[in-house]
Amino acid sequence: MSETIGGAANVILVEGVSDQIAVETLAGALDRDLAALSVMVVPTNGAQGIGRGVDRFGPAGEGRRVVILCDAGEEQVVRRALDRRLVTLPVFVCDLDLEDELIRALTPARVEEVLAANDQLGSFRILQDQPAWRGQPAAAQLRRFFGSGSTRKWRYAKELVLAAVRHDCVPAPLRDVLDAATQP
Repeated sequence: MSETIGGAANVILVEGVSDQIAVETLAGALDRDLAALSVMVVPTNGAQGIGRGVDRFGPAGEGRRVVILCDAGEEQVVRRALDRRLVTLPVFVCDLDLEDELIRALTPARVEEVLAANDQLGSFRILQDQPAWRGQPAAAQLRRFFGSGSTRKWRYAKELVLAAVRHDCVPAPLRDVLDAATQP
């Protein structure tokens, strides 16, 4: 039995809260009112939860769209969950993860500008100076930085997406999943 959340007929299933924040931020930045478009972004607490999300909201059809955003390392888990349910849904895959997509789209230098604007560049420099991270590519250092704080991914999901919109470089998986759920 499928359901709606708050009246939303269309669902974007994402792995985590930072992905939800990113999708919702992009929608707002592009003046797409998700509530008016009957779209809800639902985090599933990891790729293992995608199948439960599909079970909960039902397959696409009868005016309902269900689309999925996941990380490359979790794509097979997602596809197996869909195969077990004999369901075919659009799956948009981030190469490595959403943070990696945003870092590459913006460039590490622009991401550092975002950190500086949020008084976090000094903290990032401390990570860069740690023996394990010295000499590593800046993109890898930034991914580690965002993953190392308990809420850093959540906080910077919004900041990085807004920067990507300003620089007209929104990563394709993020843009495409939103388009798939919101276009008539």
